[in-house]
Amino acid sequence: MRLRVLITNDDGIAAPGIQALARAAVDRGLDVVVAAPLEEASGTSAAMSAMEQDGQVVVREHPLPELDGVPAFGVGGSPGFIALIAVHGAFGPPPSVLLSGINRGANAGRAVLHSGTVGAAFTAAANGCRAMAVSLDVLSAGEATAASGGAAVAAAARVRDAERNWATAARVALDLLPRLTAAPTESVLNVNSPDLPLGRLRGVRRATLATFGQVQMTVAESGHGFVRTSLEEPGQAVQPGTDLALLADGYASVTAVRAITEVADVDLSGIDGE
Repeated sequence: MRLRVLITNDDGIAAPGIQALARAAVDRGLDVVVAAPLEEASGTSAAMSAMEQDGQVVVREHPLPELDGVPAFGVGGSPGFIALIAVHGAFGPPPSVLLSGINRGANAGRAVLHSGTVGAAFTAAANGCRAMAVSLDVLSAGEATAASGGAAVAAAARVRDAERNWATAARVALDLLPRLTAAPTESVLNVNSPDLPLGRLRGVRRATLATFGQVQMTVAESGHGFVRTSLEEPGQAVQPGTDLALLADGYASVTAVRAITEVADVDLSGIDGE
């Protein structure tokens, strides 16, 4: 029996990364269905938001180029919401694996908390479906900061998407699939690939999470009735062995992460009357 895989993202159903990931999964002989937001939903984490018409969540067929026969749907909902309804059979038989990506931009460090790409994977894992988040490091911190300054700059960057090395990230992700299926269900693999041709990739390395993301939000100005934010590069050096350090050195990084878990190192003694 072929492994059934749902592919989603937070960049939207028309994003080039999701098409590359779906193509790679089909080429590996997997049973693929694609369901992703109708519009970009970056930064939504594991939000459960959806757009309804007459009390029904909007779901539209959205065939992907050169992927005839692969069911694909644009959904009026966040990636986390899509992951949740997928494991409950919204797009046919529930998947055994969810692949989220390929995100346009690295999802690294503790900033993965805010990622819709990673949020979809966390949601799937919390509901019994193995999951992987996949991202391509297409922006340096400086470029990301510049892109936040205006729609024209961001649009110009997207024009270059056809030149990006989506296939490298897809190859790394699919090669890691046996590791994912052998791992505990509640674990998520967070994979980041540099924007390099496969022949220039230095390899794949296990990484720890950096203590920050590529950029950090800061409050630039606040006043009566308003707050203005901006992005800035982190002031601290990248730590060796982290996902950001490995990307900078030309390696793809993979980090096993787990979402909501209990911890035992907080003193709660005496609360129960013990």
